[in-house]
Amino acid sequence: MVVHPWIWVVFVVGILVLLGVDLFFHDDEREVSMRQALLWSAFWVSLGLGFTLVVWAWHGPTVAGEYIAGYLIEYSLSVDNIFVFVMLLSYFVVPPQQQHRVLFWGFIGALVFRAAFIGLGAALLHAFGFMTYIFGAFLLFTAVRMAVQGEVEVHPERSLTLRAFRRVMPMTDGYRGGAFFATEEGRRRATQLLAVLVVIEATDIVFAVDSIPAIFAVTKHAFIVFSSNAFAILGLRSLYFVVSGMVRRFKYLQIGLAVVLGFVGVKMLITRVVEIPIWASLSVVVGVLAISVIASLVAERTQRG
Repeated sequence: MVVHPWIWVVFVVGILVLLGVDLFFHDDEREVSMRQALLWSAFWVSLGLGFTLVVWAWHGPTVAGEYIAGYLIEYSLSVDNIFVFVMLLSYFVVPPQQQHRVLFWGFIGALVFRAAFIGLGAALLHAFGFMTYIFGAFLLFTAVRMAVQGEVEVHPERSLTLRAFRRVMPMTDGYRGGAFFATEEGRRRATQLLAVLVVIEATDIVFAVDSIPAIFAVTKHAFIVFSSNAFAILGLRSLYFVVSGMVRRFKYLQIGLAVVLGFVGVKMLITRVVEIPIWASLSVVVGVLAISVIASLVAERTQRG
């Protein structure tokens, strides 16, 4: 799959325009309502799924299947990551009306860092064929860790990134509205909101180390990997406000994600022996995630009853 540079440019510009639209409609200090978050989440998901048709018309059903599989994997992993973001923003007591702002810029950074990871991953896979096995083994390790670690614990106070940031940057004693910097006593200082943004960026880099190899298991096309990541990330700000309202409902999602990561890890390890078709990979991903969500909802209803 050859993608001309001008297509990359057009796509990136299109993503930036969409981010600008999102910022325009949320560039105020009102708290995001659940209804607003649901509508925007539906819009972004429809956009991400709709891009499958573009890929289909462009490169056929096989590549389109790779895109949708990558999109579902990235979106599902991101839902799990949002649980951590909920805990982080709760720990730092970020005012509700400022949460969208810090998440917006956090995911802007996520796009940049993931583009770098994707470029590096594609180069490594192209230059060193054995990297496929390293990625596969890493995903298996991640799957086992995710399955056995149980409840996700977040300890921002232990973050080396946060401690290093506070040492090198003079800081205010709290938030200053939606500002990342403030001038006090003749000195420019970082606000608490910037510290939160730095921690979120550092956390997302860790998440990218898991998710990028997972998508390379279903496609080797850098453009498909990046586009599936981009469309998944576009909807995460709105999805955050949906998930934060029901963070405990999907108790089996983590197990489902562990199974998905384990599957793609095995897929990478046996790729030279058995070539699993994309429709089979997509079926496994969709089936496992659907079962984990349904099981979570059934368990919640049983506990209530």
